[in-house]
Amino acid sequence: MTNNETWLIVEDDPVFSSLLLRRLTKKGITAVHAEDSFEALQLANKYRPQKVLLDLKLAEESGLALLPELLSLLPEVKVLILTGYASISTAVTAIKMGAYNYLPKPASTEEIIAALSQDDSKQPEFKPLSPEELEWEHLHKVLAENQGNISATARELGMHRRTLQRKLAKKRAPRS
Repeated sequence: MTNNETWLIVEDDPVFSSLLLRRLTKKGITAVHAEDSFEALQLANKYRPQKVLLDLKLAEESGLALLPELLSLLPEVKVLILTGYASISTAVTAIKMGAYNYLPKPASTEEIIAALSQDDSKQPEFKPLSPEELEWEHLHKVLAENQGNISATARELGMHRRTLQRKLAKKRAPRS
């Protein structure tokens, strides 16, 4: 897949964003990365991307707050909302606000490309995360907020440290 499109990735997770940048580049897609709303608007103005991958939660910001600004600046842009905290209500809100599509994390590069495809028949259907996936995501989010400190995370979650360690040791179930 080689084209002359530019994609903007608005994501505050440096590991996820660098992995996504590499994978899109391998697919022949030019992409730039912003970590926050301010940088996203600067890059959007400079590169005029055709497609935007927008994280729903950017540190202390909401990606939904940035969505109208991006659409105002680039009326024809296709915005894909990506989130580790998928819910029907946020999906509906994002689409009503003008997002082109909405995907829960983790999403493969192929799912992301398909979700932004002009061929609507290729768009994956929205699948909410299972309770196990939601728990796994939440545990890892709180762990990251505590800089990997198991004891502090267990205290914050109100669970025993060993219970948390057992849950964290489990591999995340692959999405079907």
